[in-house]
Amino acid sequence: MPPITFKGVTVEFPFEPYECQKDYMTKVIECLQNKVNGILESPTGTGKTLCLLCATLAWRDYFKDTISARKIAEKLGGEELFPDRPLSSWGTAATDGNTPTYYTDIPKIIYATRTHSQLTQVVGELKNTSYRPKVCVLGSREQLCINPDVMRQESNHIKVHMCRAKVSTRSCIFYNNVEEKSTDKELANSIMDVEDLVKFGNKGRVCPYYLSRNLKQQADIIFMPYNYLLDHKSRKAHSIELNGAVIIFDEAHNVEKMCEESTSFDLTPYDMTTAIKAVDNLLVEQARDAGKEGVNEDFNVDSLNSGLKLDITSIAKIKQILLDLEAAIDSFEIPDGKGVTKPGSFIYELFQRAQLTFVTKAAILEALEQIVGYLAGRPGIFHNTSGLQKLADIIELVFCAEPPEGSAGKHIADNTKEFKVHIHRDTSHNRKKQAVDVWASSSSKKQGNILSYWCFCPGFSMKELVRQGVRSIILTSGTLSPLSSFTSEMQIPFPVRLENPHVIQRDQIFVSVVDRGPDGVQLSSAFDRRFVPENMASLGNTIVNLGRVVPHGLLVFFPSYPVMDKTIEFWRANGHADRIEKLKPMFVEPRGKGTFTEVMDAYYSKVDDRETKGGSFFAVCRGKASEGLDFADTYGRGVVITGLPFPPMMDPKVILKMQYLDEMCRKALGGVRYLSGQEWYRQQASRAVNQAIGRVIRHCSDYGAIFLCDHRFKSADARSQLPSWVKPHLRSDEKFGNVVRDVAQFFRVAQKLRPPPEKKAVAAGRSGAAWSSEAGASSSGSPSGGSHRPCPTLLSSFMPKAKALDSHVPSLKKRRLDDQATGGGTARLCIQYEADMDDRRKPTGLLDALEDSDRTRRDDRDHLPGEEKASRLSTLSLQHDKRLDDESRGGRRKIRLVQEPNKMLPQSSQEETKAEKAKLLIAAMKRSLSQVNSHKILEALQTYKRTDDLDQLLLVLVELFTKDANTHILLREFYQFIQPHHKKRYDETCRELTGIGCGYKPEHSLSKAQKDKLMHQSDTSVLIRSVHVSDTPSYEERAAKAEKQTSLAAPASSHDQLNTSAFLNKGGSHLFHLGTSNANGEPPSRKTVVTPGQPMQKSKVYSAFIADVKNAFERKSLNGC
Repeated sequence: MPPITFKGVTVEFPFEPYECQKDYMTKVIECLQNKVNGILESPTGTGKTLCLLCATLAWRDYFKDTISARKIAEKLGGEELFPDRPLSSWGTAATDGNTPTYYTDIPKIIYATRTHSQLTQVVGELKNTSYRPKVCVLGSREQLCINPDVMRQESNHIKVHMCRAKVSTRSCIFYNNVEEKSTDKELANSIMDVEDLVKFGNKGRVCPYYLSRNLKQQADIIFMPYNYLLDHKSRKAHSIELNGAVIIFDEAHNVEKMCEESTSFDLTPYDMTTAIKAVDNLLVEQARDAGKEGVNEDFNVDSLNSGLKLDITSIAKIKQILLDLEAAIDSFEIPDGKGVTKPGSFIYELFQRAQLTFVTKAAILEALEQIVGYLAGRPGIFHNTSGLQKLADIIELVFCAEPPEGSAGKHIADNTKEFKVHIHRDTSHNRKKQAVDVWASSSSKKQGNILSYWCFCPGFSMKELVRQGVRSIILTSGTLSPLSSFTSEMQIPFPVRLENPHVIQRDQIFVSVVDRGPDGVQLSSAFDRRFVPENMASLGNTIVNLGRVVPHGLLVFFPSYPVMDKTIEFWRANGHADRIEKLKPMFVEPRGKGTFTEVMDAYYSKVDDRETKGGSFFAVCRGKASEGLDFADTYGRGVVITGLPFPPMMDPKVILKMQYLDEMCRKALGGVRYLSGQEWYRQQASRAVNQAIGRVIRHCSDYGAIFLCDHRFKSADARSQLPSWVKPHLRSDEKFGNVVRDVAQFFRVAQKLRPPPEKKAVAAGRSGAAWSSEAGASSSGSPSGGSHRPCPTLLSSFMPKAKALDSHVPSLKKRRLDDQATGGGTARLCIQYEADMDDRRKPTGLLDALEDSDRTRRDDRDHLPGEEKASRLSTLSLQHDKRLDDESRGGRRKIRLVQEPNKMLPQSSQEETKAEKAKLLIAAMKRSLSQVNSHKILEALQTYKRTDDLDQLLLVLVELFTKDANTHILLREFYQFIQPHHKKRYDETCRELTGIGCGYKPEHSLSKAQKDKLMHQSDTSVLIRSVHVSDTPSYEERAAKAEKQTSLAAPASSHDQLNTSAFLNKGGSHLFHLGTSNANGEPPSRKTVVTPGQPMQKSKVYSAFIADVKNAFERKSLNGC
């Protein structure tokens, strides 16, 4: 594609751009040349991310070339180097006319999105262009750290403090290699995202986190999440320099919320209680150690070496400050449970009651950091320091800007006018977790109060960025309309604006307001109508009828989780769910993260299954599916909006936000326009609807139908806030039958004009650019690849099913195929693996085997048939049972343990000792469970060894290992710790609970003394046989005969099952099978599979063996006579 020129800037664009893309790039360059802000809306499928990257980098190159030309002109003394192209023709807009300019003045590009997964997509888009700038991707330790000691910690702030401690003592081998590896050619010449950095770090044993910070200094473009820019503490921690920089917020429909949240907080009684408890534990410990006779001097040395430079008096003062703050918050009497609201400046008055002021904040912050760092670094002892860390963050937020000397009052008033302090009762479940020690926390005596400090103006953060001296701020997304209200919230000028049309044709979209169901009942999600049985029944009948005419995937969005849950519960009780299930199996978005990926994979598989009519996916507006996923092509042929998702009217934060906006409207000065409270309230609902609508049309050749199933969508106000590309196609019909008739005709025509793509793999040599998709599929304005020619119509259908949330986007799915075609594999965040996936060594230990098996299981599942992967995940019980079960368990899982369905683990190739195996198992357990649960198990084991009480041990193990099928293998592997006389019972218990035993053999019940006796007698038996040749068949002969008579081989023992160098988990239906191996160690045939309900048959091999044992004992008794 030849270069294209916009406003004097030559842009290398990979395809022939559409007119809307040309307009978009023109506006981007206008912002950069004129040093002004811009707000640009471009719908889904218009390629905005690719346009944004190409235009911005082209302008930056133009800026650099202009400086070069000026430098040359200065050396030539005014003489033109190129007479046919005078210096003036190089342009001055980029370098501000005659202002002296240096290469150090070339602006850095800061590209921000909401999540790291979106950043990965954007970097993938950059790789599809001809531009090769120096790139840096900033991430947290959570994404980039590869030190196993640090990553083992569950709390993020503990990881931070442990990392800092290792860096300061240079005890992290990965950090020690940063300086040497920073000049690596591969690093300098590559465009790396977070996953690539992790892969490079593992390969070179260098810290990706500090490597990315080093890359930032020389980078031309820096990628980072929103909060790194908007949060003062994060900006400071990452040393982000904003002066002269160009800031781009992609998917900017979330910026408003992020700006407010980055400067707000809620301090709960639970936070205060855990903070006080942590300080109290430290105080008691230090006082005990200091009080020991003759240990005072050693105590001080130990404290110094640990990094704790506080004496007991200082620690006691910190505890007193926390108690005073808690008492000050709880001193407010809350009338009628409504809460008390104060001006934003009141926060300083409240903190002053606890000696927290601008004067003391530095010393208090330093003390808190030392305490958290000390407690976080304590090996083997878990202290909950989350409350302390949160309090430190709050203090830094409130006291972030030092007031000028002599004008503290005015400074506080100016900086808190956008804030409100709200104190209200704590009604959360965390109240039950508060300490019961009455002297440790006053809030344990009564119900505590929550201190909320809320920012109601996103412009507060935006104006702070402007004060830092940025060159331009560009906000872009697919759903920013109405732009006027959005810009008024930002409180900074946006001279450049754009609302782009869509690139699709009229025959690609069907939009209809469905105000009545097939039974004539008016559809409404209003508060007084949403749970009326007639309304819910009519909505169910509507979904059933639409499911008959919409092909493949149907998306249904509810206003909130409670509305979705109650509606589906009604449908289940009254038969509507069964009717929907028969047409399109139902998949329900879970609230928690635990099962979300599985549900999405199952839905995708069901839609791909040609033997079915597709599937239906039920989700909520503002949820993960409406914001974060791509339902291109067959995955989303229709989207149903069941109502307007207004924010909860009685929520204190919503009430105060509306009051604040109304107050600002009354006080508006200088032509600044504010939204009214009601305008903002309606806008929140329309933005959420627009986001959900954006799921259905994902590229230029996609098509689909949108159904607005609420009578309120007929109002002019609701229609006016729909996306500009939707309004021309909007229709409304009084009769439901006409809607069904028209949409059926729409799909008949669309399917003829655009036949469904064949399901086949993309050729390895395919151009990556031709198959690109725009990053940011977490919102409606995302995928791009289809917006330019050639359009990747078949993209989503070619992709294998994703295994993580950030994989449900076309660009990452393309990367996965590219990796598979080249023999590589997509890097996994925060998981250590070898650089070359094909040539990596086999795992040699339990942890290696578990990690390796988890990755292999996910790769292998890609090849399973869709129906097998879906395996009844489509039932509604997934939401109401599995989701609730996962959420009730809580906690985080570091690794997933899944056993092979038809293969038990053969014996390790390395003859590890029993102690080594036990050590590996304990390590795996600690990685799978929280520190508290791991400690429970270790205590239970010690008690069992002391008391020989198996029942007590089983109570603990069953509670912790049977909730999750992925930890069943750990329950079975604890077999090695069980005393011989308990092994048979333990095996039976495991079989009853998990469907698979532990590989019990009769000889496992023999004590060590009995085994020694048996071994000695066996030697004697061999000698006797060698002298007295018997006609009795040998043990081996009888075993071989028995082998022929039965197809059921003996189960391997526990340690035989765990071959850490060969076993790879694959997950799935193994939980309902018992894997065994035959006498030769070969995998069993299908006949060897035993279901949990079948009794285990005794092998005749064992019968022969036991007969030999009896003979040996009988001979010994005869010899002794």
